[in-house]
Amino acid sequence: MNPAASHKADLVVVNKCERVLLLLHRGNEIARFRVSLGGQPVGHKQQEGDRRTPEGRYLLDYKKSDSAYYKAIHISYPNAKDVADARRRGVDPGGLIMVHGQKNGTEPHADGLPLTDWTAGCIAVSNAEMDRIWEAVDVGTPIQINP
Repeated sequence: MNPAASHKADLVVVNKCERVLLLLHRGNEIARFRVSLGGQPVGHKQQEGDRRTPEGRYLLDYKKSDSAYYKAIHISYPNAKDVADARRRGVDPGGLIMVHGQKNGTEPHADGLPLTDWTAGCIAVSNAEMDRIWEAVDVGTPIQINP
């Protein structure tokens, strides 16, 4: 983390192909974390149960300290376009997509995060990294999830 790390993030960017989450402040990177994604990481989330992580611009709209995972910040998926697209296909778009730590009650991995994509569509980081994200990100911060 660089000296700007004392700033709150005003944008979170996830680059799925690189498995990285960036915290930005005024366009400058203040932190970078390795992530695990949904078990089917390629492509935008289409429906409930597809194990894909959504792509696009959303908001981090609430924090949940009593999650089944070590802290969680909710992503505002699905948006109106996601709902309309799912309705047109006759499917449920899914929801409850979060940035979160590891599942409560599990032993942390040696380096903090498994090397596989294991979530149902969420973005997972180590618990220590989740603590840093929790402090650096306010509710209402935009998140851009790129392919």
